[in-house]
Amino acid sequence: MAEMSLEDLNLKKPLDKMTAKELRELAIEKIPQIKGASGMEKHELIKEIKELCGILEDAENPYKEQIWSIKREIKELKTQKAQLPSSHRKQRDRLRRQIKRLKNRTRRLAEAV
Repeated sequence: MAEMSLEDLNLKKPLDKMTAKELRELAIEKIPQIKGASGMEKHELIKEIKELCGILEDAENPYKEQIWSIKREIKELKTQKAQLPSSHRKQRDRLRRQIKRLKNRTRRLAEAV
């Protein structure tokens, strides 16, 4: 199997910024070495493409699980906020601030690596 480089693929944007659909099309059209690309998820496609191009995978964020749990909490808070009538302004503001703090925490955790 011949190694290729990312330059050979003529990408318009970085792999991480591409959608799963774009990655699948890329794998099917330009990288026939990847088998089963149509059934793969985004992270699997990126991993396979990087392997074929000889790019070592970046270290995975050790806070990944914590970030996802915070994001689930944010989603729950957003649904609570949406269910509150507009007359409950103090509660809505409290939820908004709580969501903002949690979002900032996820950003800090993501950058901590």
